[in-house]
Amino acid sequence: MPKNKGKGGKNRKRGKNEADDERRELIFKEDGQEYAQIQRMLGNGRCEAACIDGTKRLCHIRGKMHKKVWISAGDIVLLGLRDFQDDKADVILKYMPDEARLLKAYGELPENIRLNEGVNILDEEDDGPNDDYIEFEDEDIDRI
Repeated sequence: MPKNKGKGGKNRKRGKNEADDERRELIFKEDGQEYAQIQRMLGNGRCEAACIDGTKRLCHIRGKMHKKVWISAGDIVLLGLRDFQDDKADVILKYMPDEARLLKAYGELPENIRLNEGVNILDEEDDGPNDDYIEFEDEDIDRI
């Protein structure tokens, strides 16, 4: 049997944590990048994201983040747009919840974006708190 020449196996990699607790510098978008909110995970390192510019894009999670940074629906991410495919993008960075709140405070994210909820991405124009609730008068009930 061959000898093990590495430093360990799967369990060693699992225990490694790159100190995500400390505060990192807030990274703003540059040319060729866009903010987005993840709508749903598709598997195989892919996800569907609603970009701030109003388009839905199929996103690929880059290898540096794959299996190290967990992305779920509702997360705010920074996408690298592709020059040759407008409907596809690459996830460059996942923002922590406090960083996403700072981006919203700085005006980088629109006001109608929900940061804490998962699936409902952008607020549509709400008519009221409960659109399905219908209130009847007493005389309407008597006629029925």
